[in-house]
Amino acid sequence: SLKKDFREQLEETSAGFGLADLIAQTWKHVEKIKLIIVTNADFRARADAAKMKDIDERPVTLSVWDLKRLKQYRDQGQARASLIIDFENEFGGSIPLLKASGDNKSLESYLAVIPGKQLAAIYDKWGPRLLEANVRSFLQARGKVNQGIRNTIRDEPHMFFSYNNGLSVTADSIEVEQNDLGLWLVRANNLQIVNGGQTTASLHMAQKMFSEQLTKVHVQMKLSIVPSDKAEAVVPLVSEYANSQNKVNAADFFANHPFHIRIEELSRKVLARSQDGYRDTKWFYERARGQYADERGRRSIAERKKFDSEFPRSQFLTKTDLAKFENTWACLPHIVSLGAQKNFANFANSIGKRWGAEGKSFDDLWFKRMIAKVIIFRATEKIVSNAEWYEGGYRANIVTYAISKLVHDAKEQEKVIDLDAIWRIQDISKELISGLLVAAAEAQDVITNPPEGVRNFSEWAKKQACWKWLEERNLNYPDNFDDSLLASDLANAAVEDLRAEQAIQMSVEAELDVHRLGAAVWASARNWARDHGLLSPREIGILEVCSAIPKKL
Repeated sequence: SLKKDFREQLEETSAGFGLADLIAQTWKHVEKIKLIIVTNADFRARADAAKMKDIDERPVTLSVWDLKRLKQYRDQGQARASLIIDFENEFGGSIPLLKASGDNKSLESYLAVIPGKQLAAIYDKWGPRLLEANVRSFLQARGKVNQGIRNTIRDEPHMFFSYNNGLSVTADSIEVEQNDLGLWLVRANNLQIVNGGQTTASLHMAQKMFSEQLTKVHVQMKLSIVPSDKAEAVVPLVSEYANSQNKVNAADFFANHPFHIRIEELSRKVLARSQDGYRDTKWFYERARGQYADERGRRSIAERKKFDSEFPRSQFLTKTDLAKFENTWACLPHIVSLGAQKNFANFANSIGKRWGAEGKSFDDLWFKRMIAKVIIFRATEKIVSNAEWYEGGYRANIVTYAISKLVHDAKEQEKVIDLDAIWRIQDISKELISGLLVAAAEAQDVITNPPEGVRNFSEWAKKQACWKWLEERNLNYPDNFDDSLLASDLANAAVEDLRAEQAIQMSVEAELDVHRLGAAVWASARNWARDHGLLSPREIGILEVCSAIPKKL
C-alpha cells in the first residue's frame, strides 16, 4: 500500500483502494501493526500476538482466530488467548530467580529482579490484561506516587531499584531452567501484577519519553505460583495485603468477584441505540479503578476518536455508581445516603448472597434494565437541579429518595417502571418526568423538615425513619404518569420468555455438539466408563445411543 504503482493498479471505487490509500496517507502516524487472520481451520500454535518482522521500524504482531477461538468467544465470551509470557524467546531473555518458599503447605514463591525495559515491553504487548487481578488499573501520572515514579525514571534511573517498592505478581504456573548460574524463569502462564501496576504502566509510558534512562532501571519482583483452582480465593487477598502505595477503597477489593467480571463482559458487548440514531454505542463499566482512562490513554489519537464514539464519556459508570442505582431501586435511599463506600459495602454483601442462587439471572436483559436505571437516575439529577421549587443542596439525597418513592408506589399498584422502553430509546418519557417532579418535591420537603431537635439534614437523610416518612406519604401524581409504568406480571413474562428462549438455544447447541463429536468419541467414553464403573446403567444407555450415531438419534 506504500507503493504508488501498487495503489494505481487498484480500482478506485473498491474497498481495497480505500484501505491502501488510508494506509499511505496515515503511515507517518502509525506506531504498530496488528495482523489478524480469521480461518475456518484448526490453528494449533499457542502464541497470541506473535512477534513478526518489523516493517519500516514499526513492530508487527500476528493473531489468529480459528474455529476453536470463535467458538470459545460465542460460548463463553473468551475473546483472548491464554496469557503466556515467553521471557526467553520474546522479551530478551530469561530472568534469574531465587526460591523463597518453605514447606509444602506454602505457595511456591520466588524473588527476582527484572529489567525495566523488559517489563515495559511485556506491558506493551499485553497491556491491561496483566492487571486484571489488580484492584486498580493504571491511574495515569496524575497521582503523587505515579508522578514520583516518572520523575525517578527521568532524573535518577540508577536509584529506581532503591526507591521503588517493586512488584507482587502471581502466575498459574511457570517454566524454569537450572544451570551453573542458578535458577532462571523461562515462561509464565497467566502472569498477573497484583501490586505494582502503576510502576509497570509508568515504565511503559517512559519507553518513548525516556528510552535511554529506562535501560538503567531494574525492578524487584515477588512471584507467587497460585494454581487456577485456588486463584479466586487467594489472588484477591494477595492483592489486598500487597496494595498500600495509592489509597485503595473498599470497593476496589470486590472488583474480582464474578459478578463484576460478568457486568464488565456485558458492557463490552451489549449495543445501545445512540442519541443521534446513526451508530450503536456501548456503556463502559469500570470494574477496576482507572480502567477507562487507561483504555483510552494507551490509544493513538485516531483510535481515541473511535473509542470515544463507541464508549461516550456520558456512558461510563463505576462499581460505586452501580451500587447507588441498585440500592435506590431496592428502596434503600437511607443506605445510599450513607456515602459511596458504605453503600457499596451494603450492596457487595447482598450481591455476595444473591450470586450463588441467581448468577444466571445477571444476563443481557438484567444489564439493559440496569442501564435504564442509570438513565433515570442521571435524568432525575438534571430535573431536580432545574426545578423551580429546588432550594439548593442535598440533591444527591433528594434524587435517591424520589426514585425509591416512585418504585415503591408503583409496586403498591403491582406495577414497575417500564425499564425496557427506556433502554430502547435511551431516554425517559415526559410522563415519567412528571412523576419524578412530584416525588422529588416531596422528598425535598421530608429531608429539609426533620423532626424537632434534628438540625443536620444530611444525617437525617441517613436514617431509616426519614425514608419511612416519605414512604408513607400519599402523593398526587399526574394522570399521565401511569403511562410510564408496566404491570409486574408483564415485566416478569419478558424475563421468563428470554430465559425459555435461552434454554432452547442451549439445548439445541448441546445436541449439535453431541453430533459434532461423533460416534467414535462416545464409544470411547462408554468403554472407559465401563472399565472404571463410574456411570449408572441409564447413563451407559445414553452413551450406547450416542455411539450408534447416525443409525440412532
